[in-house]
Amino acid sequence: MESPDPPPALPYSAVSQDEKTLGIVMHVLCLVGFPILGPLIVWLVKKDQSSYLDLQGRELLNFQLSFLVYGFLSFLLCFILIGIPLLFAVGIATIVLTIIGIVNASEGKVYRFPLTIRLL
Repeated sequence: MESPDPPPALPYSAVSQDEKTLGIVMHVLCLVGFPILGPLIVWLVKKDQSSYLDLQGRELLNFQLSFLVYGFLSFLLCFILIGIPLLFAVGIATIVLTIIGIVNASEGKVYRFPLTIRLL
């Protein structure tokens, strides 16, 4: 089974500063406590107006939903003690990958998050 093609790269000139800023805002909302609701609202409002924000929002929501599932599974595994280090690993990975996403959004790129289940 082949993996889906990565989202097409947009030329730097095709992404406006406002789009870059909203892409950064979506990622920052994840860090300040709104990991699903924040990017979902921005994505739903702007997805029809900007292909960049549509790709950025889909990728970010897929990432957040995937890591929510990983966190929940790690929590369940805490009862047999293996979940405790997994829970820390998922938390640290979420923060680090979100920061990498912020850096890419500031450059007008859509970061393809690793270990993400493509739902949207």
